[in-house]
Amino acid sequence: MNKQTLNILDQLFLEARTHSNWLDKAVSPEQIQQIYDLAKMAPTSANCSPARFVFLTTPEAKQKLKPALSSGNIEKTMTAPVTVLVATDTKFYEKLPKLFPYADAKSWFTSSEAMAHETAFRNSSLQAAYLIMACRSLGLDTGPMSGFDAKQVDELFFAHTHHHVNLIINIGYGDNQKVYKRLPRLSFEDTCKIV
Repeated sequence: MNKQTLNILDQLFLEARTHSNWLDKAVSPEQIQQIYDLAKMAPTSANCSPARFVFLTTPEAKQKLKPALSSGNIEKTMTAPVTVLVATDTKFYEKLPKLFPYADAKSWFTSSEAMAHETAFRNSSLQAAYLIMACRSLGLDTGPMSGFDAKQVDELFFAHTHHHVNLIINIGYGDNQKVYKRLPRLSFEDTCKIV
């Protein structure tokens, strides 16, 4: 591998870390647009694109979210320049005539609520991962989180919609002086088979 490839791998995987502490440096609306414009290009099943993103950038929006956060996630979220609520649109299939015009893909999901739910959750999770990688590719850091009351987040931000929060991701410029030592990972032999 050449040096440029190694630098890219470091930025996206090998040196990138999950952050909880943030530098006092803003993330602009233009950067947020760029993050989404990169993430949206990655694949989902039948191009279904069920993730919906709410980017919280103001103190007022963060305070609205605060009561739904577990205590360990409050400080890191309140100090992050951006917090994005990644939601799943359970009626994602309504947009399939536009997103997948090659077949009547909408009917695949209107005929099975269970299949629609499974597809929406799986693919919105995938899109959240793409969003993390888009942030990293642009020199930003992230801190994805569970640790929140999903019902309360839905009531606060997604009332009267078909959207349900999947996970929350803090975005900004991480303080590299305040990261934990990298934790171990499972080996290939522990987790993989080639058959």
